[in-house]
Amino acid sequence: MPSAFHSLRPSLIKRKHKHKSTRRGGKRPKKTGESTSPAAGGEDASFDLKGSASASTAAGRGGGGSLVQPLGNLLLAAAGRTNLRDASLGGLRQLPDDLLLDVLGLLPARDLAVLSAASKALYVISSHDPLWRAIVLDELGGDFAFAGSWRATYIAAVSGRPHRPPRALEISGFYSDYLFQSWLCANMEMRAEWLERDTIDRRRGLSVEKFIAEHEEPNWPVLLEGCLDSWPALQKWTREYLLEVSAGKEFAVGPVSMPLDRYFQYTDNAEEERPLYLFDAKFADKVPEMGRDYEVPAYFQEDLFKVLGEERPDYRWVIIGPAGSGSSFHVDPNSTSAWNAVIKGAKKWVMFPPEVPPPGVHPSSDGAEVTSPVSIMEWFMNFYGACRTWEKRPIECVCRAGEIVFVPNGWWHLVINLEESIAITQNYVSRRNLLNVIDFLKRPNASELVSGTKDRVNLHDKFRKAIDTAYPGTISQLEVEAQQKAAARKKKVAFWDSAVDANTGGFKFSF
Repeated sequence: MPSAFHSLRPSLIKRKHKHKSTRRGGKRPKKTGESTSPAAGGEDASFDLKGSASASTAAGRGGGGSLVQPLGNLLLAAAGRTNLRDASLGGLRQLPDDLLLDVLGLLPARDLAVLSAASKALYVISSHDPLWRAIVLDELGGDFAFAGSWRATYIAAVSGRPHRPPRALEISGFYSDYLFQSWLCANMEMRAEWLERDTIDRRRGLSVEKFIAEHEEPNWPVLLEGCLDSWPALQKWTREYLLEVSAGKEFAVGPVSMPLDRYFQYTDNAEEERPLYLFDAKFADKVPEMGRDYEVPAYFQEDLFKVLGEERPDYRWVIIGPAGSGSSFHVDPNSTSAWNAVIKGAKKWVMFPPEVPPPGVHPSSDGAEVTSPVSIMEWFMNFYGACRTWEKRPIECVCRAGEIVFVPNGWWHLVINLEESIAITQNYVSRRNLLNVIDFLKRPNASELVSGTKDRVNLHDKFRKAIDTAYPGTISQLEVEAQQKAAARKKKVAFWDSAVDANTGGFKFSF
């Protein structure tokens, strides 16, 4: 696994207190004493920790208070020091940490707890909180009260009383890039240079015709300002209001469902690499008041999936999450385009065009699977700097409350919440991307690619038939127009490519 660090000295990790956000494009003043050592790609090698980070400056805490340091720090340790990991894992030391954790993830809670008493190294690894997160979500679903860590949450739930942690074992000399990076990604602040780049087109007062001509037709992102001003949600959607109108309802949170008050209790106390994200497609059915508090902007009124009625795939979601939560790189489902409107908070966006997979992201040839870094912060820490040298650099922005990002079909995008955020997003099909959607739905492996519906196999036939009934001749007309545009592009020859040099026997030349 790529690592952003070979060794991290105390001077490279700085404690940071909470600060007020800066104005868009403004640069946060550098703190006195902050390291300026260059990292790969010319970036500052230091990391700012959140004010609530509970570890010493030089190491991340593993389970039970043990100090986990990056492997490179072993080189800086006293001569002759060995890695506690290797000294007390026995035959398991041959397994890399990620594979070892995968193996331990197969164990039930009781066996994992017993294993933690076998040795100091197994105590550290068996206490890795993501292991206990999987156990809690698998065994308890959304019926838990988060107790500051997933291990403590499980113990409190099964014992029926608040968990009182025993005196922590102070274990030193354990070195692991994998475990340290997990801790660092959970406790690191977004760096200033990751937030400064704003390369998206920002438009205010754009007409629908210009939006279609300049962004939807050429399939190009845009951030739209000022078009949510009439939404009641902008003023009404406080925590108190949402808790009141959603009382007794549960929302989809990762792989489980839970009421909003329990989710907020989790977000107020969790500090982890991949915070649980509330992402619910049925929110307007569950809480009609929420559906009435917003309206689809004029730019996105045409949504041809409406012809399917109740059989249309999932298309709208309410999204709520704490700082650090978000979506790693993906392409929106079913070749649809999308819009994402921020109601509270702020989101950092990074987008790549369809033909440019982001660094560190590896889609399979048929598009059915995507391999990518474990977390969003891991991608920023290990891969973001590579984008500086690319010919096709990403489109980036910070989208704030009252603003909308248009995501064209096929574009790769990553989104991370910079603070607690609430947003509405919808995927849609217009005439501009109708043929793309139809082609996508009829792929040979459509049953693996299509999402948001129970009938993946027949969605193409149902959709095409419904379009032909509601809008006769539309598909044929769009196919003719597409063929004409393709022919026109082939005929269009650049001036320098058509120039002829008489002194060279009529050969074409170009620059």
